[in-house]
Amino acid sequence: MNQAIQEQSRMKTTDHPLHSPGLEGVIAGESALCQVDEGAAGLRYRGYAVGDLAEWSSFEEVAYLLLLGRLPTRTEMEEFSAWLIRNRVLPDLVQRFVDDLPPGLHPMDVLRTGISLLGLVDPDGQDGSHAANLRKSMRLLSQVPLLIAGNHRARAGSSSTRGDQSGHVAQHLLLLLAGQKDGETGVAMVQALNVSLILYAEHEFNASTFAARVTASTLADLHGAITTAVATLKGPLHGGANEAVAAMLVEIGSPQRAENWVREALAKKRRVMGFGHRVLRQGDARSAIIQRHAERLSHLCGDNHWYETASIIHRIMQEEKGLHPNLDFYTAVAYLLMGIPRELSTPLFVCSRMTGWCAHVIEQQDHNRLIRPRALYTGPAPRTYVPLDRRA
Repeated sequence: MNQAIQEQSRMKTTDHPLHSPGLEGVIAGESALCQVDEGAAGLRYRGYAVGDLAEWSSFEEVAYLLLLGRLPTRTEMEEFSAWLIRNRVLPDLVQRFVDDLPPGLHPMDVLRTGISLLGLVDPDGQDGSHAANLRKSMRLLSQVPLLIAGNHRARAGSSSTRGDQSGHVAQHLLLLLAGQKDGETGVAMVQALNVSLILYAEHEFNASTFAARVTASTLADLHGAITTAVATLKGPLHGGANEAVAAMLVEIGSPQRAENWVREALAKKRRVMGFGHRVLRQGDARSAIIQRHAERLSHLCGDNHWYETASIIHRIMQEEKGLHPNLDFYTAVAYLLMGIPRELSTPLFVCSRMTGWCAHVIEQQDHNRLIRPRALYTGPAPRTYVPLDRRA
């Protein structure tokens, strides 16, 4: 925080009030949820290093931590997990919406509309109390994967099926989006997906989270704030990075083409996806965590070409631009190996970041102050109004 405050001080001038384009470096509020750490920890969720959580925790445990403020006991964890499984069902109105979806719709548009529709029929829909917001958040964690899977079936032209709704979140998601995966490879895929969900769960005041907090600050309902977040995430400057990385890897095609492709892209000043971060300028510690899982999956699957291609890109970008890969880069490799359709990468991100979004909405409304910044006026100087019949 001290560094950010110093940056703000440097931006002050004698002629104008403080202004930072894109609010870069501006401290816009307080939060106890996530500390962005440029050091070895990378991120901390409520004080816990994200690397430790990725190594030892389940996504459910991290969701409990973010939403309720502490790590659960074993009994609390079992009850929380069982509650999530019981609520893996869509209300009839929303299920009909999913069943009637025509093919070809953008998955993020379906999510945005589906979450808004869930708000109409949620039993706590208009209750803005802390306890009601917790219940709504937990329902969304259970329901959003079903919205994503329903849209995926509609795009594929297949019929709706309820299927197996058991298992923890990573198991359930992998089954819904990529089908049954057995043996040691299947276990490794579930572990990698669990880790990616943990790593994506929260990241301070990013664009979609801040948008959700602005909406929540008006005391709008939780579903409305989350709908705002989804709409914001759809924008290509915020969401979709791992999908774009996957598209890049597919375009390159093989490790043998990777070096020439990257050097040509750099020469033409094309953006190479998956590198750099608006806040983590010295590298994203989460990237090394998911990279290990991507490498392991490539060996277990007997398919090294995605990982080898990514490694070559990584090396050249480091040598030529001094840029580090962000979390999206090797996550794209892991998702390709899991067989997760590329167009579902951003919706899958929603399944994870839903936790952070909901925790921020709850935190905002528990200590609310309407978010209302000011603008630096750049229009004309004061002018005298001339009636219409006197104008030349």
